[in-house]
Amino acid sequence: MDIGSWIYNLFGNEGEIGLLLCIFLIFLLDALVIPTLPELFFIIGFMGGAKYREPMVFGCELLLMAILAEIIGIYALYYVVKHIRVPKKIESVANKYTNFLIMSDERLLLLNRVAPMLPFAGAFIALSNWNVKKSFSFIVLGCVIKYGILMLLSNVFYNYFSSEVAGQVSLVMVFVVIGLSAFVSFFMKKKKGLDS
Repeated sequence: MDIGSWIYNLFGNEGEIGLLLCIFLIFLLDALVIPTLPELFFIIGFMGGAKYREPMVFGCELLLMAILAEIIGIYALYYVVKHIRVPKKIESVANKYTNFLIMSDERLLLLNRVAPMLPFAGAFIALSNWNVKKSFSFIVLGCVIKYGILMLLSNVFYNYFSSEVAGQVSLVMVFVVIGLSAFVSFFMKKKKGLDS
């Protein structure tokens, strides 16, 4: 069982607050160091929250938790890397990696929402000496766009289909988004020679 499923099983059945806490923890861990498939849990939380509150209101609460968790997780990693002595070789490898990508500045954090190529974003912000305010603006914008679109599409499915069909279509949509993101990321890395 992965950590995301464990967190969801622990808190997901504890009502509205449990779901919000669950999303917060999953996004926090994903922002720090442990991949958790946050898109999947965001939509599962959105579908589960419909019984507690108006879907779009609960969706906005979920989005707020996701953004808050991302900011805390990425900033914590940024802070740690900024305040420890990172060997020059690691710093050099990180800078070569970002310079090799399509763009090598803070905008990469926005692109990372579509094609995840930048693990440990907080560390890259620190090692690349990116502008912190600009970086976090792109992180928030990326969250709002990606998860906002997922939430809106899922809400449309619930308005036009039965709840069972809407839930299935929403989950398929998330798996398509994850698959496309992985494909685009793999393609871009391969094109730049970063696949090894």
